[in-house]
Amino acid sequence: MANNSSYRERLVDPLLDDLLDQLPGLILLGPRTSGKTTTAARRAKTFVRLDREDEAGAFSGDPDAALRGLPEPVLLDEWQLVPGVLGAARRAIDASPTPARFLLTGSLRASLRGEAWPATGRLVRVEMYPMAMRELLGKVGEETFFDRLASGQAPRAPTDSPDLRGYLELALRSGFPEPALRLTGQPRQAWLESYVADLLTRDVEQLEESPTKPRDSNRLRRYFEAYALNSAGVTDHRTIYQAAEVTKTTATAYESLLFGLLIAERVPAWTSNRLKRLVRQPKRYVIDPGLIGAALRLDVDAVMRDANLLGRVIDTFVAAQLRPELAPSASRPRLHHLCTAQGRHEIDLIAELAGERLIAMEVKAGATVTATDARHLAWLRDEIGERFIAGVVFHTGDRMFTIDRGIVAAPIASLWA
Repeated sequence: MANNSSYRERLVDPLLDDLLDQLPGLILLGPRTSGKTTTAARRAKTFVRLDREDEAGAFSGDPDAALRGLPEPVLLDEWQLVPGVLGAARRAIDASPTPARFLLTGSLRASLRGEAWPATGRLVRVEMYPMAMRELLGKVGEETFFDRLASGQAPRAPTDSPDLRGYLELALRSGFPEPALRLTGQPRQAWLESYVADLLTRDVEQLEESPTKPRDSNRLRRYFEAYALNSAGVTDHRTIYQAAEVTKTTATAYESLLFGLLIAERVPAWTSNRLKRLVRQPKRYVIDPGLIGAALRLDVDAVMRDANLLGRVIDTFVAAQLRPELAPSASRPRLHHLCTAQGRHEIDLIAELAGERLIAMEVKAGATVTATDARHLAWLRDEIGERFIAGVVFHTGDRMFTIDRGIVAAPIASLWA
Protein backbone atom coordinates (compact mmCIF):
# COMPACT_ATOMS: atom_id res chain seq x y z
CA MET A 1 0.00 0.00 0.00
CA ALA A 2 1.13 3.52 -0.75
CA ASN A 3 2.84 5.45 2.01
CA ASN A 4 3.35 9.13 1.36
CA SER A 5 4.93 11.06 4.22
CA SER A 6 3.48 14.32 2.86
CA TYR A 7 -0.08 13.00 3.05
CA ARG A 8 -2.49 15.16 5.07
CA GLU A 9 -4.70 12.99 7.26
CA ARG A 10 -8.39 13.24 6.52
CA LEU A 11 -11.20 13.08 9.06
CA VAL A 12 -12.60 10.07 7.24
CA ASP A 13 -9.37 8.02 7.43
CA PRO A 14 -10.15 6.13 10.67
CA LEU A 15 -13.64 5.34 9.40
CA LEU A 16 -12.28 3.89 6.15
CA ASP A 17 -9.86 1.66 8.04
CA ASP A 18 -12.61 0.51 10.37
CA LEU A 19 -14.97 -0.29 7.49
CA LEU A 20 -12.36 -2.13 5.43
CA ASP A 21 -11.50 -4.28 8.42
CA GLN A 22 -14.85 -6.03 7.95
CA LEU A 23 -16.44 -4.94 4.67
CA PRO A 24 -15.44 -6.22 1.21
CA GLY A 25 -15.70 -2.92 -0.64
CA LEU A 26 -16.24 0.83 -0.44
CA ILE A 27 -17.27 3.54 -2.89
CA LEU A 28 -15.77 6.98 -2.16
CA LEU A 29 -17.84 9.76 -3.72
CA GLY A 30 -16.82 13.40 -3.78
CA PRO A 31 -16.14 16.39 -6.02
CA ARG A 32 -13.30 16.12 -8.51
CA THR A 33 -9.83 16.77 -6.97
CA SER A 34 -11.13 16.67 -3.39
CA GLY A 35 -8.55 14.02 -2.43
CA LYS A 36 -10.51 10.76 -2.81
CA THR A 37 -7.95 9.00 -4.99
CA THR A 38 -4.99 9.99 -2.81
CA THR A 39 -6.78 8.73 0.29
CA ALA A 40 -7.93 5.49 -1.32
CA ALA A 41 -4.53 4.77 -2.95
CA ARG A 42 -2.88 4.53 0.48
CA ARG A 43 -5.01 1.42 1.10
CA ALA A 44 -4.68 -0.24 -2.33
CA LYS A 45 -2.29 -2.86 -3.69
CA THR A 46 -3.57 -2.44 -7.27
CA PHE A 47 -4.43 0.96 -8.71
CA VAL A 48 -6.48 1.08 -11.93
CA ARG A 49 -7.11 4.48 -13.53
CA LEU A 50 -10.25 4.13 -15.61
CA ASP A 51 -9.87 7.65 -16.97
CA ARG A 52 -6.86 6.39 -18.94
CA GLU A 53 -7.81 4.72 -22.20
CA ASP A 54 -5.06 2.10 -22.09
CA GLU A 55 -6.04 0.95 -18.59
CA ALA A 56 -9.78 1.15 -19.21
CA GLY A 57 -9.77 -0.98 -22.35
CA ALA A 58 -9.71 -4.42 -20.74
CA PHE A 59 -12.29 -3.40 -18.15
CA SER A 60 -14.64 -2.14 -20.85
CA GLY A 61 -14.39 -5.39 -22.78
CA ASP A 62 -14.55 -7.94 -19.95
CA PRO A 63 -14.52 -6.39 -16.46
CA ASP A 64 -14.89 -9.75 -14.68
CA ALA A 65 -11.78 -11.16 -16.35
CA ALA A 66 -9.86 -7.91 -15.89
CA LEU A 67 -10.50 -7.93 -12.12
CA ARG A 68 -9.69 -11.59 -11.63
CA GLY A 69 -6.36 -12.28 -9.97
CA LEU A 70 -5.38 -8.67 -9.23
CA PRO A 71 -3.65 -8.12 -5.87
CA GLU A 72 -6.23 -6.76 -3.45
CA PRO A 73 -7.41 -4.28 -2.31
CA VAL A 74 -8.03 -3.07 -5.88
CA LEU A 75 -8.65 0.65 -6.41
CA LEU A 76 -10.86 1.42 -9.41
CA ASP A 77 -10.50 5.17 -9.91
CA GLU A 78 -13.30 7.08 -11.73
CA TRP A 79 -15.35 3.90 -11.95
CA GLN A 80 -18.35 5.68 -13.49
CA LEU A 81 -16.42 5.99 -16.78
CA VAL A 82 -16.67 2.19 -17.12
CA PRO A 83 -19.92 1.41 -15.25
CA GLY A 84 -19.57 -2.31 -15.94
CA VAL A 85 -16.85 -2.59 -13.30
CA LEU A 86 -19.49 -2.02 -10.62
CA GLY A 87 -21.32 -5.21 -11.56
CA ALA A 88 -18.03 -7.07 -11.84
CA ALA A 89 -17.02 -6.00 -8.33
CA ARG A 90 -20.43 -7.07 -7.04
CA ARG A 91 -20.09 -10.52 -8.61
CA ALA A 92 -16.58 -10.93 -7.21
CA ILE A 93 -17.84 -10.01 -3.74
CA ASP A 94 -20.77 -12.40 -4.05
CA ALA A 95 -18.29 -15.17 -4.81
CA SER A 96 -15.99 -14.24 -1.93
CA PRO A 97 -17.14 -11.55 0.54
CA THR A 98 -13.83 -11.24 2.38
CA PRO A 99 -12.84 -7.82 3.78
CA ALA A 100 -10.93 -5.12 1.89
CA ARG A 101 -11.30 -6.36 -1.68
CA PHE A 102 -12.29 -3.24 -3.62
CA LEU A 103 -12.15 0.54 -3.38
CA LEU A 104 -14.04 2.54 -6.01
CA THR A 105 -13.69 6.31 -6.33
CA GLY A 106 -15.87 8.62 -8.39
CA SER A 107 -16.39 12.34 -8.90
CA LEU A 108 -19.88 12.04 -10.34
CA ARG A 109 -23.03 10.86 -8.68
CA ALA A 110 -23.76 8.48 -11.54
CA SER A 111 -27.44 7.78 -12.03
CA LEU A 112 -26.96 4.47 -13.90
CA ARG A 113 -30.02 5.37 -15.97
CA GLY A 114 -32.10 2.38 -16.91
CA GLU A 115 -30.26 0.05 -14.53
CA ALA A 116 -31.00 -1.11 -11.01
CA TRP A 117 -28.22 -0.17 -8.59
CA PRO A 118 -26.17 -3.40 -8.65
CA ALA A 119 -24.04 -2.94 -5.55
CA THR A 120 -26.56 -2.67 -2.71
CA GLY A 121 -25.28 -4.57 0.30
CA ARG A 122 -21.86 -5.19 -1.27
CA LEU A 123 -20.23 -1.77 -1.61
CA VAL A 124 -20.79 0.82 1.12
CA ARG A 125 -20.79 4.46 0.06
CA VAL A 126 -18.68 7.03 1.91
CA GLU A 127 -18.75 10.69 0.93
CA MET A 128 -15.63 12.86 0.91
CA TYR A 129 -15.58 16.62 0.60
CA PRO A 130 -13.00 19.36 0.08
CA MET A 131 -10.72 19.68 3.11
CA ALA A 132 -11.95 21.30 6.31
CA MET A 133 -9.60 23.60 8.20
CA ARG A 134 -8.95 20.81 10.72
CA GLU A 135 -7.53 18.73 7.89
CA LEU A 136 -5.57 21.56 6.31
CA LEU A 137 -3.98 22.33 9.68
CA GLY A 138 -3.30 18.69 10.59
CA LYS A 139 -5.68 18.66 13.58
CA VAL A 140 -7.72 15.53 12.88
CA GLY A 141 -6.78 13.40 15.87
CA GLU A 142 -9.49 14.58 18.26
CA GLU A 143 -13.18 13.64 18.42
CA THR A 144 -15.50 15.38 16.00
CA PHE A 145 -17.33 18.58 16.82
CA PHE A 146 -20.64 16.72 16.89
CA ASP A 147 -19.41 13.94 19.17
CA ARG A 148 -17.87 16.46 21.55
CA LEU A 149 -21.16 18.33 22.00
CA ALA A 150 -23.14 15.08 22.10
CA SER A 151 -21.08 14.02 25.12
CA GLY A 152 -21.99 17.22 26.99
CA GLN A 153 -18.77 19.13 26.37
CA ALA A 154 -18.51 22.68 25.06
CA PRO A 155 -16.76 23.58 21.80
CA ARG A 156 -13.01 23.95 22.16
CA ALA A 157 -11.84 27.51 22.78
CA PRO A 158 -9.37 28.57 20.06
CA THR A 159 -6.06 30.12 21.07
CA ASP A 160 -5.98 32.23 17.93
CA SER A 161 -8.97 33.39 15.85
CA PRO A 162 -8.98 35.27 12.53
CA ASP A 163 -10.98 38.45 12.20
CA LEU A 164 -13.78 38.81 9.65
CA ARG A 165 -11.39 39.53 6.80
CA GLY A 166 -9.27 36.57 7.82
CA TYR A 167 -12.27 34.24 7.73
CA LEU A 168 -13.16 35.47 4.26
CA GLU A 169 -9.62 34.82 3.08
CA LEU A 170 -9.85 31.26 4.39
CA ALA A 171 -13.25 30.79 2.77
CA LEU A 172 -12.29 32.07 -0.67
CA ARG A 173 -9.04 30.13 -0.82
CA SER A 174 -11.20 26.96 -0.91
CA GLY A 175 -10.83 23.55 0.70
CA PHE A 176 -9.70 21.75 -2.45
CA PRO A 177 -6.20 20.43 -1.64
CA GLU A 178 -4.38 21.89 -4.65
CA PRO A 179 -5.28 25.58 -4.23
CA ALA A 180 -5.53 25.41 -0.43
CA LEU A 181 -2.14 23.77 0.18
CA ARG A 182 0.03 24.77 -2.77
CA LEU A 183 -1.19 27.95 -4.42
CA THR A 184 -1.56 31.61 -3.52
CA GLY A 185 -2.65 34.83 -5.21
CA GLN A 186 -3.34 34.80 -8.94
CA PRO A 187 -2.35 31.15 -9.53
CA ARG A 188 -4.91 30.06 -6.91
CA GLN A 189 -7.63 32.21 -8.46
CA ALA A 190 -6.77 30.93 -11.94
CA TRP A 191 -6.98 27.32 -10.69
CA LEU A 192 -10.41 27.85 -9.14
CA GLU A 193 -11.81 29.67 -12.18
CA SER A 194 -10.49 26.92 -14.45
CA TYR A 195 -12.05 24.31 -12.16
CA VAL A 196 -15.48 25.92 -12.51
CA ALA A 197 -15.08 26.26 -16.28
CA ASP A 198 -14.10 22.58 -16.65
CA LEU A 199 -16.99 21.43 -14.48
CA LEU A 200 -19.55 23.34 -16.51
CA THR A 201 -18.20 22.23 -19.89
CA ARG A 202 -16.18 19.02 -19.96
CA ASP A 203 -17.22 17.23 -16.76
CA VAL A 204 -20.93 17.87 -17.15
CA GLU A 205 -20.92 16.01 -20.49
CA GLN A 206 -20.70 12.73 -18.57
CA LEU A 207 -24.08 13.49 -16.99
CA GLU A 208 -25.94 14.69 -20.07
CA GLU A 209 -29.45 13.29 -20.28
CA SER A 210 -29.67 13.98 -24.01
CA PRO A 211 -26.36 13.87 -25.90
CA THR A 212 -28.23 14.78 -29.10
CA LYS A 213 -29.48 17.99 -27.49
CA PRO A 214 -26.52 19.48 -25.63
CA ARG A 215 -27.13 22.18 -23.04
CA ASP A 216 -26.19 25.80 -23.64
CA SER A 217 -22.95 26.27 -21.69
CA ASN A 218 -23.55 30.01 -21.32
CA ARG A 219 -26.97 29.46 -19.77
CA LEU A 220 -25.55 26.79 -17.46
CA ARG A 221 -22.86 29.20 -16.32
CA ARG A 222 -25.46 31.91 -15.67
CA TYR A 223 -27.47 29.43 -13.65
CA PHE A 224 -24.45 28.39 -11.57
CA GLU A 225 -23.59 32.05 -10.94
CA ALA A 226 -27.14 32.69 -9.71
CA TYR A 227 -26.93 29.54 -7.59
CA ALA A 228 -23.62 30.67 -6.07
CA LEU A 229 -25.06 34.11 -5.35
CA ASN A 230 -27.84 32.42 -3.36
CA SER A 231 -25.70 29.84 -1.54
CA ALA A 232 -26.76 29.27 2.08
CA GLY A 233 -30.21 30.62 1.35
CA VAL A 234 -33.72 29.24 1.81
CA THR A 235 -34.42 30.66 -1.62
CA ASP A 236 -37.33 29.74 -3.84
CA HIS A 237 -35.93 28.06 -6.95
CA ARG A 238 -37.86 30.57 -9.05
CA THR A 239 -35.62 33.35 -7.73
CA ILE A 240 -32.54 31.53 -8.98
CA TYR A 241 -33.75 30.51 -12.41
CA GLN A 242 -35.37 33.86 -13.13
CA ALA A 243 -32.08 35.58 -12.30
CA ALA A 244 -30.34 33.19 -14.72
CA GLU A 245 -33.05 33.80 -17.35
CA VAL A 246 -33.82 30.10 -17.85
CA THR A 247 -37.07 28.18 -17.63
CA LYS A 248 -38.15 26.09 -14.68
CA THR A 249 -37.65 22.89 -16.67
CA THR A 250 -34.14 23.89 -17.69
CA ALA A 251 -33.30 24.97 -14.15
CA THR A 252 -34.46 21.65 -12.71
CA ALA A 253 -32.18 19.84 -15.16
CA TYR A 254 -29.28 22.18 -14.36
CA GLU A 255 -29.67 21.71 -10.62
CA SER A 256 -29.59 17.94 -11.14
CA LEU A 257 -26.33 18.38 -13.06
CA LEU A 258 -24.80 20.36 -10.17
CA PHE A 259 -25.87 17.63 -7.73
CA GLY A 260 -24.43 15.01 -10.06
CA LEU A 261 -21.12 16.86 -10.12
CA LEU A 262 -21.21 16.90 -6.31
CA ILE A 263 -20.64 20.66 -6.14
CA ALA A 264 -24.09 21.66 -4.83
CA GLU A 265 -26.43 20.25 -2.24
CA ARG A 266 -29.80 20.88 -0.68
CA VAL A 267 -29.89 20.75 3.12
CA PRO A 268 -33.40 19.54 3.98
CA ALA A 269 -35.70 21.36 6.35
CA TRP A 270 -36.05 19.80 9.79
CA THR A 271 -39.59 18.81 10.63
CA SER A 272 -41.39 17.66 13.75
CA ASN A 273 -44.93 16.68 14.62
CA ARG A 274 -44.56 18.79 17.75
CA LEU A 275 -43.91 22.05 15.92
CA LYS A 276 -46.43 23.60 13.60
CA ARG A 277 -46.03 25.69 10.46
CA LEU A 278 -42.50 24.58 9.64
CA VAL A 279 -41.39 25.47 6.12
CA ARG A 280 -40.25 22.40 4.19
CA GLN A 281 -38.20 24.23 1.58
CA PRO A 282 -34.53 23.15 1.44
CA LYS A 283 -31.53 25.37 1.98
CA ARG A 284 -29.25 25.39 -1.05
CA TYR A 285 -25.45 25.40 -0.81
CA VAL A 286 -22.48 25.48 -3.12
CA ILE A 287 -20.25 22.81 -1.60
CA ASP A 288 -17.13 25.00 -1.30
CA PRO A 289 -17.05 28.79 -0.75
CA GLY A 290 -14.02 29.12 -3.02
CA LEU A 291 -16.28 28.20 -5.93
CA ILE A 292 -18.52 31.18 -5.09
CA GLY A 293 -15.57 33.54 -5.45
CA ALA A 294 -14.45 31.83 -8.66
CA ALA A 295 -17.90 31.79 -10.27
CA LEU A 296 -18.66 35.43 -9.41
CA ARG A 297 -15.04 36.66 -9.73
CA LEU A 298 -15.03 38.07 -6.21
CA ASP A 299 -12.21 38.88 -3.85
CA VAL A 300 -12.36 39.64 -0.12
CA ASP A 301 -12.91 43.37 -0.64
CA ALA A 302 -15.87 42.75 -2.95
CA VAL A 303 -17.52 40.42 -0.44
CA MET A 304 -16.91 42.86 2.41
CA ARG A 305 -18.86 45.52 0.49
CA ASP A 306 -21.97 43.33 0.17
CA ALA A 307 -23.58 42.49 3.53
CA ASN A 308 -25.94 39.89 2.07
CA LEU A 309 -23.20 38.07 0.19
CA LEU A 310 -20.90 38.34 3.22
CA GLY A 311 -23.35 36.39 5.36
CA ARG A 312 -23.81 33.76 2.66
CA VAL A 313 -20.08 33.18 2.20
CA ILE A 314 -19.48 32.84 5.94
CA ASP A 315 -22.45 30.44 6.31
CA THR A 316 -21.20 28.40 3.33
CA PHE A 317 -17.73 28.29 4.94
CA VAL A 318 -19.09 27.00 8.26
CA ALA A 319 -21.15 24.34 6.48
CA ALA A 320 -17.99 23.29 4.61
CA GLN A 321 -16.24 22.74 7.97
CA LEU A 322 -19.08 20.60 9.30
CA ARG A 323 -19.70 18.29 6.31
CA PRO A 324 -16.41 16.33 6.57
CA GLU A 325 -17.25 15.63 10.25
CA LEU A 326 -20.56 13.94 9.48
CA ALA A 327 -19.41 10.49 8.29
CA PRO A 328 -16.79 9.83 11.03
CA SER A 329 -19.03 10.97 13.91
CA ALA A 330 -20.23 8.20 16.23
CA SER A 331 -23.31 10.32 17.00
CA ARG A 332 -24.44 9.86 13.36
CA PRO A 333 -25.49 13.45 12.63
CA ARG A 334 -27.52 14.62 9.66
CA LEU A 335 -27.64 18.30 8.69
CA HIS A 336 -30.90 20.22 8.41
CA HIS A 337 -32.06 23.80 8.71
CA LEU A 338 -35.20 25.20 10.30
CA CYS A 339 -37.61 27.90 9.19
CA THR A 340 -41.18 28.61 10.26
CA ALA A 341 -43.86 30.31 8.18
CA GLN A 342 -43.22 34.02 7.53
CA GLY A 343 -39.68 33.51 8.84
CA ARG A 344 -40.70 34.02 12.46
CA HIS A 345 -38.08 31.52 13.57
CA GLU A 346 -35.02 30.56 11.51
CA ILE A 347 -32.02 28.45 12.46
CA ASP A 348 -29.12 28.21 10.04
CA LEU A 349 -28.12 24.59 10.67
CA ILE A 350 -29.43 21.76 12.82
CA ALA A 351 -27.57 18.50 13.34
CA GLU A 352 -30.00 15.74 14.17
CA LEU A 353 -28.10 13.00 16.00
CA ALA A 354 -29.05 9.40 16.60
CA GLY A 355 -31.93 9.20 19.05
CA GLU A 356 -33.46 12.40 17.60
CA ARG A 357 -31.20 14.64 19.67
CA LEU A 358 -30.45 18.05 18.21
CA ILE A 359 -27.54 20.47 18.02
CA ALA A 360 -28.72 23.84 16.70
CA MET A 361 -26.33 26.35 15.15
CA GLU A 362 -26.52 29.96 14.05
CA VAL A 363 -23.83 31.62 11.95
CA LYS A 364 -23.13 35.34 12.34
CA ALA A 365 -20.78 37.34 10.12
CA GLY A 366 -19.87 39.64 12.99
CA ALA A 367 -17.81 39.73 16.17
CA THR A 368 -20.47 40.94 18.63
CA VAL A 369 -23.01 38.43 19.92
CA THR A 370 -25.97 39.20 22.17
CA ALA A 371 -28.93 37.24 23.55
CA THR A 372 -30.93 38.41 20.53
CA ASP A 373 -28.69 36.35 18.25
CA ALA A 374 -29.62 33.24 20.24
CA ARG A 375 -33.36 33.84 20.50
CA HIS A 376 -34.29 31.22 17.88
CA LEU A 377 -32.05 28.64 19.54
CA ALA A 378 -33.66 29.37 22.92
CA TRP A 379 -37.12 29.03 21.34
CA LEU A 380 -36.24 25.61 19.91
CA ARG A 381 -34.71 24.50 23.22
CA ASP A 382 -37.88 25.40 25.09
CA GLU A 383 -40.09 23.72 22.48
CA ILE A 384 -38.35 20.33 22.28
CA GLY A 385 -36.99 19.99 25.81
CA GLU A 386 -34.46 17.23 26.50
CA ARG A 387 -33.91 16.49 22.82
CA PHE A 388 -32.01 19.80 22.64
CA ILE A 389 -28.36 18.90 23.31
CA ALA A 390 -26.65 22.22 22.62
CA GLY A 391 -26.96 25.51 20.81
CA VAL A 392 -24.03 27.39 19.28
CA VAL A 393 -23.85 30.87 17.79
CA PHE A 394 -20.74 30.88 15.59
CA HIS A 395 -19.24 34.34 15.16
CA THR A 396 -16.14 36.05 13.79
CA GLY A 397 -14.91 37.43 17.11
CA ASP A 398 -12.44 35.80 19.51
CA ARG A 399 -14.51 35.22 22.68
CA MET A 400 -16.34 32.10 23.83
CA PHE A 401 -19.03 32.55 26.43
CA THR A 402 -22.40 31.23 27.63
CA ILE A 403 -25.38 33.17 26.30
CA ASP A 404 -28.21 31.19 27.85
CA ARG A 405 -28.90 27.76 29.30
CA GLY A 406 -27.36 25.23 26.91
CA ILE A 407 -26.35 27.90 24.39
CA VAL A 408 -22.86 29.29 23.84
CA ALA A 409 -21.26 31.85 21.59
CA ALA A 410 -18.16 30.38 19.92
CA PRO A 411 -15.65 31.72 17.39
CA ILE A 412 -15.87 29.88 14.07
CA ALA A 413 -12.27 28.86 14.73
CA SER A 414 -13.51 26.63 17.55
CA LEU A 415 -14.33 24.15 14.79
CA TRP A 416 -10.61 23.52 14.32
CA ALA A 417 -9.25 24.48 17.74
